[in-house]
Amino acid sequence: MKFFLLLSFIGFCWAQYDPHTLYGRSSIVHLFEWRWADIAKECERYLAPNGFGGVQVSPPNENLVVNNPSRPWWERYQPISYKICSRSGNEDEFKDMVTRCNNVGVRIYVDAVMNHMCGVGAEAGTSSTCGSYFNPGTRDFPAVPYSGWDFNDGKCTTSSGGIESYNDASQVRDCRLTGLLDLALGKDYVRTTLANYLNHLIDIGVAGFRLDASKHMWPGDIKAILDKLNNLNTQWFSEGSRPLIYQEVIDLGGEAVTSSEYYGNGRVTEFKYGAKLGTVIRKWNGEKMAYLKNWGEGWGFMPSDRALVFVDNHDNQRGHGAGGSSILTFWDARLYKMAVGFMLAHPYGLTRVMSSYYWPRYFENGDDVNNWVGPPNDNGVTKEVTINEDSTCGNGWVCEHRWRQIRNMVAFRNIVGFEPFSNWWDNGSNQVAFGRGNKGFIVFNNDDWSLSTTLQTGLPAGTYCDIISGDKVNGYCTGIQVYVSDDGTAQFSISNSAEDPFIAIHVESKI
Repeated sequence: MKFFLLLSFIGFCWAQYDPHTLYGRSSIVHLFEWRWADIAKECERYLAPNGFGGVQVSPPNENLVVNNPSRPWWERYQPISYKICSRSGNEDEFKDMVTRCNNVGVRIYVDAVMNHMCGVGAEAGTSSTCGSYFNPGTRDFPAVPYSGWDFNDGKCTTSSGGIESYNDASQVRDCRLTGLLDLALGKDYVRTTLANYLNHLIDIGVAGFRLDASKHMWPGDIKAILDKLNNLNTQWFSEGSRPLIYQEVIDLGGEAVTSSEYYGNGRVTEFKYGAKLGTVIRKWNGEKMAYLKNWGEGWGFMPSDRALVFVDNHDNQRGHGAGGSSILTFWDARLYKMAVGFMLAHPYGLTRVMSSYYWPRYFENGDDVNNWVGPPNDNGVTKEVTINEDSTCGNGWVCEHRWRQIRNMVAFRNIVGFEPFSNWWDNGSNQVAFGRGNKGFIVFNNDDWSLSTTLQTGLPAGTYCDIISGDKVNGYCTGIQVYVSDDGTAQFSISNSAEDPFIAIHVESKI
């Protein structure tokens, strides 16, 4: 009995780090600003058949409407109430999406905005996605309800009421982030109100939460809210399952707030991952892919079992957040596919793939002045995600998760599972290769000259289809073939001018 109780306790302690994906599925995709109806379809027609584990969705609650023709993406991060009512759809559509995605084994993770309400300068009225009245000036949000008692105005010590120094942890957590009204998360009423919102989503069937702006909340306040949460819905999850938690904490070092303070609550976003990998793939500052041999904790990252990793996210692909110009995005497609391929092949962290939309880029003084533009829309109404004959997306949606190279690397990660990092090779520069036990092998050529060499793959002998240049279809390869000898070695040739200068094979790509 004592042993059983110990196992139960260990399971409970680890529960908030578990994404609850089906066995053999591992990666999350962020379908940024998609409508609920389109996500439901995508779960059924593409994500489940291609082994995606779950979807991060945009905040579903009522938010401020910023009246311009495009309605900026950031309005979703200015809550007015916790009604399920946004430009992605209403509560019935949200429920339908969660049910349909869960029924095909694709989990839903909600981007939860708990730190604040809308900006202090927003005009009072009913300009919100559900039409609820609000008055930021008097701190009046009757649809919640919140009043002046529920904000940190008296706790913040700066003259402006906003964050003035990131070297002061109290300012970072008690003062307004870019003018957003900071909620008093130390108060039980506020904690309970937020927990009720999250519990409503849990009861609908979501599997977990990204906690926006966690850096701006005290870890103990977050824990107090999480302690009030229900177990996951037993229609789709085992008895006693706890929601996955991953907290947005931008920590590149040198500030008062550190990621490690949040490990006890759940996983944490490892922002150093995309920033460093982008610098390496771009070959900036003398960095080389050969240096990636000890990638992960060896680079000063958080423990793998605490990390949520990504090449880019909705913030830093626009120049916000962290990482600056080193961040790789779909605009740098050739290098981006290599970076995402590396992330999905490497065992470190819980991986999240970005799925974006296009916006009209225009630079002034190095800044993209159109980084605010909202999703593809007609007069503020979000456009449907249409699918072209070649499986790419139309209507202004990028859909990186549908790119063959990324889709096939999601499958690669599923197939290699928990196999160890193995058979590392490098040329001392930007040609590298590594395996995952005896199940997968990947080779990169990011040098300015061609690669041609024989490498130990660790894979069984046979003919394999490269899943980057093509697919295995009916026992044939539509792209490059790789021949693995009886001793596990194979000859690889990759031109430095190749469209995708990397090759990946795994046991299920064998013909």
